[in-house]
Amino acid sequence: MTRTEAAHRRIEVALGGHSYPVIIGAGARHELPGVVAGLGARRVAVVSARPLDEVPDPGVPSLVLRARDGEEDKTLAGVQEMCRAFARFGLTRTDAVISIGGGTTTDSVGLAAALYHRGVPVVHLPTSLLAQVDASVGGKTAVNLPEGKNLVGAYWQPKAVLCDTDYLRTLPPREWTNGYGEIARCHFIGAGDLRGLPVDEQIAASVALKASVVSADERDTGPRHTLNYGHTLGHALERATDFALRHGEAVAVGTVFAGRLAGALGRIGRARVAEHLEVVRAYRLPTALPADVDPAALVALMRLDKKAMRGLTFVLDGPNGVELVPDVPEGVVLDALAAMPRATP
Repeated sequence: MTRTEAAHRRIEVALGGHSYPVIIGAGARHELPGVVAGLGARRVAVVSARPLDEVPDPGVPSLVLRARDGEEDKTLAGVQEMCRAFARFGLTRTDAVISIGGGTTTDSVGLAAALYHRGVPVVHLPTSLLAQVDASVGGKTAVNLPEGKNLVGAYWQPKAVLCDTDYLRTLPPREWTNGYGEIARCHFIGAGDLRGLPVDEQIAASVALKASVVSADERDTGPRHTLNYGHTLGHALERATDFALRHGEAVAVGTVFAGRLAGALGRIGRARVAEHLEVVRAYRLPTALPADVDPAALVALMRLDKKAMRGLTFVLDGPNGVELVPDVPEGVVLDALAAMPRATP
C-alpha cells in the first residue's frame, strides 16, 4: 500500500455478498485500476461528466462516453443511449461500467448498469460534494419523468465508490452549497455536529451514517426513510422552481421546514425547532421559500412523493427520534408553509 492509499479513509457498506468499500481522500481515483482488476473486467465503459484529462486510466481497454451533470439529462432516453453504446462496444456482463460526475450522473449511469444485460458491475467516482456525501452511496439509481423526480429506478449497489476530494477543488461556490444541504440534514439524523470539520471528515461522517442505515435497510422499507429528512418539501421545491433551486438548496429549506412542522405537531420543542434554522444557517444555506412558490402547488407536489403511502408523509424529528410520519393534516402543512419566511425576489 502506498502512502497516499494509506491516507485514504475506507468505509464499508456491509451488505453481505454485495458489500463494497467507499474510499475517501485526495487521489482516491487512482485506485480505480486495482478495483477494476479485482472485478476481473476485461474492458470498461466510462461515462464521464468531467474533462477527459480528469478521467483516470482504468487499466483495461475502455470506451469513454461524455455526459452532462443536470436534472434535464436524467432521462430514460439518456439511459437508452448509454446502453446502446455499451452494446456497440461489446460490453458483457463480466465487464464493468464506471461513472464520473455528480449525483445526476451517478444516478443515471447506475440505472443503465442495472438494466444492461440485467445488471453489470458499476463503480462510481463522484466528483461533486453532493454526490460524495450522498448520491453515489446506497445503490439507489433513478431517472426523472415529466411527472416527477426519480420515479423510474432500481436498486443496484456499486462495487466500489471512490470519493476523490481533489475533484472538489474546481467546484463553483453554488456546488459547495448544494453538497452542504445534505451534510446539514445529517445533523438531525445521527451524524452529530459536523460544522467546522475538514471536508474529508464531513464526507466520511455522512457516508458512515448512510452506510449504517443502508446496511440495516437496503430496500427502503423502514429506517432508510430517515435519510430523506428535509426531502419531501425539498423535492417539491425543485419541481416547483423547474430545478432553478438546486437539490441541496431545496433540502436545506426542507430541513428548516421539517423542524417547523415537527414543532407545529408538538413533536419537538421550540429550542429544537430553532436548532434546525441555526444549523442550516451555519452552512450558509438558504432557509426561506422562494418568493413566488404557491403553497397549494407545493402540497400537491408533496402528495406525489414516493414515501406518501398514506396522505401527506414526512420524515420528522420527535420524542423517539426521527421517524416517518404519515397522514399529516393538510391544514397543518399549509399553516407551516405560510409561516415560513420568503426569499427576497
